[in-house]
Amino acid sequence: MAASVTHPLDLTKVRLQATGDKGMIQSMRKTVHNEGIRGLYDGLTGTLLRQMTYSVIRFAVFDEAKAYLHTTPGPAPAWKLALAGSIAGGVAGVLGNPAELMMVRMQADKAKPPEKRYNYRNSVQGLYQMAKTEGILSWWRGWVPNTIRSVLMNMTQLGAYDWFKSTLLQTGYLPDGSMLHFLASLGAGTVATAVTSPADVIKARIMNASKGNTSVVQVLRDSITKEGPRVLFKGFVPAWIRLQPTTTLIFLILEQLKSGVDRYRASGGTLL
Repeated sequence: MAASVTHPLDLTKVRLQATGDKGMIQSMRKTVHNEGIRGLYDGLTGTLLRQMTYSVIRFAVFDEAKAYLHTTPGPAPAWKLALAGSIAGGVAGVLGNPAELMMVRMQADKAKPPEKRYNYRNSVQGLYQMAKTEGILSWWRGWVPNTIRSVLMNMTQLGAYDWFKSTLLQTGYLPDGSMLHFLASLGAGTVATAVTSPADVIKARIMNASKGNTSVVQVLRDSITKEGPRVLFKGFVPAWIRLQPTTTLIFLILEQLKSGVDRYRASGGTLL
């Protein structure tokens, strides 16, 4: 649900990072002018595939890692939350790389000249086409910056959310409810966007490349040489605008689901 709502912003962020577009509004206008309103939803199947793999893995691993690392009463300290988030991000980054790569390629495709486009019909056909023409190992192109970004994202987003939530609870000003969850997710989304932006830019450029040198160091050096250090935060505004509502929706929905499961178990339910 969250991914579908914020997809146009994610698409714009990727195009800013991987192409020569200069600003969020300009990029969105260009997309609508060339492809119509539906163009803002190019690559949606790639985004949905990513959510059904990467996102499911990271939440499952985070809860397990947090339970393993913190076995004493009371809230977990910040370093344990960060470590649990890092573990979740590392596992999800590696296993979810094929879907992440397909999402990036499909979102950036229409911004390229026609002769350089991949023209994948959907994410599944795209993965098949990649394996056929580039080899199955191509599914893990860009896995290093993607995993680094995933570690940073989950360390800050998941870890920071739990930290903000426990800190706000300890103040005594807010009960454990929707307003507290909203404020905690606001802090988590902002921290996560700032920390992951450089890795996100390099990841998008490597994954969008079909040929040539795709090493992290080379892409980083070339990008800074041609566009300056600010290139590492290219697409920051649409990234924050996209990530913030996504983060808020994810945690608000997740907290309601957890509350529902707890009530079900308290009433004697045994299926969950």
